[in-house]
Amino acid sequence: MSFLLILVLILAYLIGSIPFGLIVGKIGYGIDIREHGSGNLGATNTFRVLGKKAGLFVTVADILKGTLAASLPVLLSGDLHQAWTLIAGMVAAVGHMYPIFAGFRGGKAVATSGGVLLFYSPLLFLSMLAVFFLVLYVSKYVSLSSMVTALYTLVYTIFTGDAALMIIVAILATFVFYRHRANIKRIINKTEPKVKWL
Repeated sequence: MSFLLILVLILAYLIGSIPFGLIVGKIGYGIDIREHGSGNLGATNTFRVLGKKAGLFVTVADILKGTLAASLPVLLSGDLHQAWTLIAGMVAAVGHMYPIFAGFRGGKAVATSGGVLLFYSPLLFLSMLAVFFLVLYVSKYVSLSSMVTALYTLVYTIFTGDAALMIIVAILATFVFYRHRANIKRIINKTEPKVKWL
């Protein structure tokens, strides 16, 4: 593996590791959101603990982490194969889940994964948003909406004929379901919190 590829992967992980939920909570509100709500560093817990403005900011920032990480191969070398944008994005998702800047306690990689696909396939990203909000409107569960969207995205990629996209999306979807293990149990037990603003 060339030095450039190693650099791309390191930078992608570090970008993914930026804990916007923790930063916004501590700087803007004097709160460590890991000590409140679900204890998660992601956008959903930010919405729950800090409110709409903070939650929206963290959501957008986490999406753009994935977008920036996916763009690194293009920014640093236009010669790298397009699949490297997906690989770099996947590494950023790992960074979001296990951030070196936050004791390896991160979020669930939903927004960051979406940001990767925003760069790679904007139309797919827009359709993902539509599916997410449709399921959220019906169910009021962010966790269920995230998992259904991950499943939809995986099915979508099967029909694209893009092997690299299918493989990376399968990995990202696995991340999403794995990180929502506790949510799945709460949904089954009907104890999962519902959003109140939709």
